[in-house]
Amino acid sequence: MDDRDDREVAVRAAVAAHARAAFPHECCGYVTAAGVVRCTNVAAAPATAYEIGGAELLALVRGLAGPAPALAIYHSHPNGRAYFSARDAAIAATAGGPVYPVDHIVVGVTAGGVVEAARFAWSVPAGAYVEVARW
Repeated sequence: MDDRDDREVAVRAAVAAHARAAFPHECCGYVTAAGVVRCTNVAAAPATAYEIGGAELLALVRGLAGPAPALAIYHSHPNGRAYFSARDAAIAATAGGPVYPVDHIVVGVTAGGVVEAARFAWSVPAGAYVEVARW
């Protein structure tokens, strides 16, 4: 296993730990080359939605132009399924393309723990986020 594999395992473990800790609410955050940045879910209905806000959103946006930009935004689905919902798609993209030039990771979690996770990337031909990995 090389350093890249080790980092990916560490990122997956950190995101899963955040999802378990936030259950039954959705967690959210983002991933940079340096690791996972946990954010506070400021959504009005945190059991069924996520929203990164305030200083945390500003740091994510400012970081996009910096030396260690966000590579992916993540959040959990407390119903145990890892899918890119219609609400996720509406938040992540506009008619002109993705809101931020990052992938999205969705973690399905239940009271028993993480069930599955999936990564979604922007597809120019599809004009939407499509699943590129599942674990």
